[in-house]
Amino acid sequence: MNYRTPTKAIITDAGSASRYLPITKTIPKAMLPIGAKPIMQLVIEECVEAGIKEIILVVTPEGKSIYENYFNDAAVKTKKQLRSQGKLERYEPVQAVLDLPKITIIEQDPSYPYGNGSPVASARQFIEDDEAFIVAYSDDIVFGQSAVKDLISIHQAHPDAAAIIAGQPVPHEEIKKYASISMNGDKLVGLIEKPSPDEAPTDLASYGRYLLTPEVFEYLKPHDTGLDNELWTADAIAKLIDTDRVYVVETSGQWMTTGDPKNYFLAHLKYALSCPEYGDEIYKMLDQCQQKAGKLHC
Repeated sequence: MNYRTPTKAIITDAGSASRYLPITKTIPKAMLPIGAKPIMQLVIEECVEAGIKEIILVVTPEGKSIYENYFNDAAVKTKKQLRSQGKLERYEPVQAVLDLPKITIIEQDPSYPYGNGSPVASARQFIEDDEAFIVAYSDDIVFGQSAVKDLISIHQAHPDAAAIIAGQPVPHEEIKKYASISMNGDKLVGLIEKPSPDEAPTDLASYGRYLLTPEVFEYLKPHDTGLDNELWTADAIAKLIDTDRVYVVETSGQWMTTGDPKNYFLAHLKYALSCPEYGDEIYKMLDQCQQKAGKLHC
């Protein structure tokens, strides 16, 4: 069957984020800032740029109230104060958050095991049987062309697709952190979750941008666990390969992960360097540090 073009996106931040402790003891990982916005907002804005009209955030019980406050609280007291100071333009970023498309915030179903497939399965009730939908992991941000837009473009050419996944090459030694993609033309023929470099068929990594259909939910059940007894989205997609309707798009934007502190800092630096307000000053600082220490390279 042909599936309707996606208008909904499931975005997940339901993990424990233990690599970020102690800060994630009280703040969800995707609420850490990149510039003056949280990571989650950047992911949502990428979806909106691609035409997505409805967002379903799947989060932890502890994080639910934080997300609800951020996306729904109009900060009336702050607005009043800014107006009295003649600085009402500073409220514009808050209004931009309030003007985002419909955002529904739910907790991950506790009956599911740990794993990145569980928050996706938890949002099943929001997806109609005849519609494709986007899944985005809030660990991943994309600079430049929206990866979601790339996925939807491929779907327009293949509306019968069971799934479409985004991929980008990674250094050979890094492929063990991701799912390795095998392709025949533009079709997926293999997807191995976190292989050793010796076992990986390619260095093309699947990352947290997918266009999926309700077919995937057949393989996202609590008993469908894989590596480390976790429920993996990649495993479910791999089970759809036999349909011969799973496609791959090597996205044109630059994907960077924020899944650990080192890569978060690198992504934040990339964002800062691209900002016209202060990018040049950061380049100058890095150049000065390099001259003094001989260790930093832009």
